[in-house]
Amino acid sequence: MGQGERTGKGFSKNIGIIGSGYVGLVTGTCLAEIGHKVLCQDLDKDKVSVLKSGGLPIYEPHLKDLLKKNMEKGRLSFTSDAKETIIFSEVIFICVGTPPLKDGEADLSAVENVTRQIAEYSSSHKLIVEKSTVPVETGAWIQKTLQAYCRNSQAEFDVASNPEFLREGKAVHDFLHPDRIVVGIENRRAGDAMKNLYSPILNRSFACPIHADCSQSQPVPLVITDIKSAELIKHASNSFLATKISFINALADICERAGADVTKVAYGMGLDSRIGEGFLNAGIGFGGFCFPKDLQAFIRIAERLGYNFSLLKEVERINKSRVEVIIDKLKKKLWILKGKLVGILGLSFKPDTDDIRFAPSLKIIKKLQKEGAIIKVYDPQAMDRTKKETSGLIFCANPLEVAKDSEALLMVTEWDEFKNLDFNKIKSLMRRPLIIDGRNMLDREKMLEMGLEYQGIGIK
Repeated sequence: MGQGERTGKGFSKNIGIIGSGYVGLVTGTCLAEIGHKVLCQDLDKDKVSVLKSGGLPIYEPHLKDLLKKNMEKGRLSFTSDAKETIIFSEVIFICVGTPPLKDGEADLSAVENVTRQIAEYSSSHKLIVEKSTVPVETGAWIQKTLQAYCRNSQAEFDVASNPEFLREGKAVHDFLHPDRIVVGIENRRAGDAMKNLYSPILNRSFACPIHADCSQSQPVPLVITDIKSAELIKHASNSFLATKISFINALADICERAGADVTKVAYGMGLDSRIGEGFLNAGIGFGGFCFPKDLQAFIRIAERLGYNFSLLKEVERINKSRVEVIIDKLKKKLWILKGKLVGILGLSFKPDTDDIRFAPSLKIIKKLQKEGAIIKVYDPQAMDRTKKETSGLIFCANPLEVAKDSEALLMVTEWDEFKNLDFNKIKSLMRRPLIIDGRNMLDREKMLEMGLEYQGIGIK
């Protein structure tokens, strides 16, 4: 497919994805799906080898099938060579990691390194798109770096910010059917290019590969703004969602003290259209790579700009306290944890992913190990990753194995598999039929009717 070739799905572009991690893989695969020719690059040669063979280094529903399909069609390929990717591309998406430093600031060294490579190897016009989550003013630094290190007079650059809003476990759907697409630009040429690039999604003019009967009648809102505002939209969105989670978790503690039911309170709140029901599920707090990292980064961004974002500091404090809430519930039931066999169902930070970064499960495990508990665990997808991060655990083949002889069962991740367990069988296997439901995923009344000891979050 030639450069700038027009297809029935809009203008096809040669697109380079630098950084083939979670965001890069989903972005590259989905852009290929809507008709672009995409070359994904990553420094990890082992990862590139897996991808070239049609495998995936992560678990994400629908992604593997789409990757294979678009590789077979010749629209998606992989390399470890950054120079090859830059030369090939008209549009380059920067999707490298921006992990937190010790003080919470985002580490932008990979972004700078990629930008310098783009400046060095470019000999024509390139549109550089920030896809990684970065602090406000990063776009300005990218522009300065391109100018400082470019030595080819034929090279010309536009920079855009295009933050991702992908939920792990639903990332393919979120990319192809987003609530909105946000684009930060400094000139009309970049805006037109981004609009054309996303036109099949914006106009819903493609055949959905995951939901054949999905509605594609309404256009997707396109938010075009300046780069700094686009950068702030990402951090502001994640921090607001984190705030809702910490609010309902703080409210759960109040409900327990008052003898109220947080699930009913949340339902009553969520019916207010100004509030909405999303992210009002009390539990053991948020994890994953995005919310904890972005929250810390936004606090540091505000400090750098001279503002004390004390609200977000409290959001972070509340979230960290949730592990102690679970341990306290367990101690109140079991008294001494040393030598007690405790089962954990769920290791990933949320269902439909194998991601355990900043997962509450790991923090709970660490606390239980300090108390001297013996821990059995099971997760449908995250076992291998957990084995690399922890030691001293008993890894089980299924939930029944976890339940056998356990004196408590902690429900940590709300996988559908766990909601549909035979809890009469679970009860018969456990030494003491105690369930601590860290996600309020089970029906309390049914659990009690079965003769199980049940303790949820925010429910007396």
